Amino acid sequence: MTPTRTSTSTTTESTPTPATTSRRGRATSDDVARVSRARGREHRRSVAVTAGLAAAVTVVLVGALAVGEFQIGVPDLLARLTGQPVGAQQPRIDYVLFDLRLPRAVTGLLVGVAFGLAGSVFQRLLRNPLASPDVLGISAGASAAAVFAIVAFGASGFAVSAGAFTGAVAASALIYALAWQRGISGYRLVLIGIGVNAALLAAVSFLMTRADMTDAQQALLWRTGSLYDSSWGEVTALLSCLLVLVPAALLLARALPTLQLGDDSARGLGLPVERSRLALLLVATGLIGVGTAAAGPVAFVAFLSGPIASRMLGGARPGVVPAALVGALVTLCSDFAAQHLFGDHQFPVGVVTGAVGAPYLLWLLAKSNRAGHGG
Repeated sequence: MTPTRTSTSTTTESTPTPATTSRRGRATSDDVARVSRARGREHRRSVAVTAGLAAAVTVVLVGALAVGEFQIGVPDLLARLTGQPVGAQQPRIDYVLFDLRLPRAVTGLLVGVAFGLAGSVFQRLLRNPLASPDVLGISAGASAAAVFAIVAFGASGFAVSAGAFTGAVAASALIYALAWQRGISGYRLVLIGIGVNAALLAAVSFLMTRADMTDAQQALLWRTGSLYDSSWGEVTALLSCLLVLVPAALLLARALPTLQLGDDSARGLGLPVERSRLALLLVATGLIGVGTAAAGPVAFVAFLSGPIASRMLGGARPGVVPAALVGALVTLCSDFAAQHLFGDHQFPVGVVTGAVGAPYLLWLLAKSNRAGHGG
């Protein structure tokens, strides 16, 4: 009888009681509820930040159209944008608004969206805040090709833009090929990109020393990044490209959260890692290429947009749409400052973005070194 009692006691102790099962069930439900609430808060904050950024971009865009040597009142501005007459000043308003300010502002908006979106894709894909086109050598590739076209062939206009786009794509392909070793490591790609960037900038400097004064001035202005010569032709070409590239980037960016888990985890979840990564790199390179072709390599817009959007989201998983809007806001604000905040002197937009972005880069490097990630 004793063995029987021992067996019965053991069986009773190893069998979960209804109370234990109930407690486990409540713990699981509580965890799910907490995750659901956290995701809800993250989503609401993302929507609020996106809406706030869109409103800020609209306000700055209106200010860029209204403010200048010839002031346009907001009521007259809105009236002409909607096709309503405004009286005796209408011919002058139309010339200033539609021929001078609107093409420049729209170009700045579209270029900012392209750079901000591309920078966020690069940084999230490679899981490195330094992995922006400014650092990786893609912008330097565009600069090298454009300066070569100017110096060697006296090119201007569309030829320079086409050269810049080709140079961005070629630099991206070179970096990817050099970084490939049975797959792509983000750290290795960043290091190779920095090396390629240095080599291309050296090539640009050599070309500048061999150019005559006129070509050197044109190349220097283009390299700085400027919206001065923006026209409706450039707006049309840029918008046509972005109507293809932006939806493609937003669609492909859905794979970024999975890719950020690491290659092995992403493959375990059924994601074609290399194909997804290559597609994202191609689209992001295309965005950088068309943006650079339209306005030159406007410094640090792609570099700043993603981190600023992430901080605005409170450290939550950054979205590419807020980063694109931050890029547009940074570009428009910088161009407004370059036109109006330095008295009678106007500067290219790239001067202001460089002045803002360079200290942030130094701060980020110093922070990485203090944290033990700077090598």
